[in-house]
Amino acid sequence: MTGQTDRPHDTNDPGGLGGSGGTGGSGGIGSAGGIGNRGGTGGSGSGDAEGLRGSGGTGGSGEFGESGGSGGSGGPGSSGGSGGSGGSGRSGERKGAFDRWRATASRYALLPLRIFLGVTFVYAGLDKLTDSAFLADTGTGSIGEMMRGVRDSSAIPGLVDLALHNPTGFGYAIAFGELAVGLGTLFGLLARPAALGGVLISLSLWLTVSWQAQPYYLGNDLPYLMSWLPLLLAGAPVLSLDRFLAERRRIR
Repeated sequence: MTGQTDRPHDTNDPGGLGGSGGTGGSGGIGSAGGIGNRGGTGGSGSGDAEGLRGSGGTGGSGEFGESGGSGGSGGPGSSGGSGGSGGSGRSGERKGAFDRWRATASRYALLPLRIFLGVTFVYAGLDKLTDSAFLADTGTGSIGEMMRGVRDSSAIPGLVDLALHNPTGFGYAIAFGELAVGLGTLFGLLARPAALGGVLISLSLWLTVSWQAQPYYLGNDLPYLMSWLPLLLAGAPVLSLDRFLAERRRIR
């Protein structure tokens, strides 16, 4: 028709698309100092000599909260690659570990107080039971002499008069009460009743023996009274026979 022969289509036609760029490497893990490396830079785009160039490679992802690497540059006529994603949460792992530690600390928060009160009341009870002078109606250092000395300065003189009907019996009651309260608190057996016993003993001694202390914080029975209240409210939820027996009942 025109006398010209058709040429085959050129595979390097300018309309061809270039190849895509390589992917950037991942960012390094943080050193012991806790600072992570930034993500790697994406690879440059490539294509054939006449076609459109490929897009740049994707930037590598950062670690430990660091930002991702920048995308690689594209060839002529194409855009660069997208930046890498930000680092994923090693800081989140640390926060989770801190939250677990805080929960454990809260759970065992009353254990030091429980040990202190238990040991103190066991010691106080044994000290009274082994002191023959204390468990006497009269004489220096006796329970009878002590109660007569605080009778007029106590908040409730009638309570002191009740004890003076049998000073030795009252002394034994206090000593065995302190021993039972201390053992129950230490082993966590009937922990709330034991704490209630501690409250009552401390309250009775504060209203009688140490009521005259001025200022009030010089008397030791009121701080003991306040110290028993958290154990009365919370019981012994950890490392206790109460918890062990409750778990056995739940299993059955």
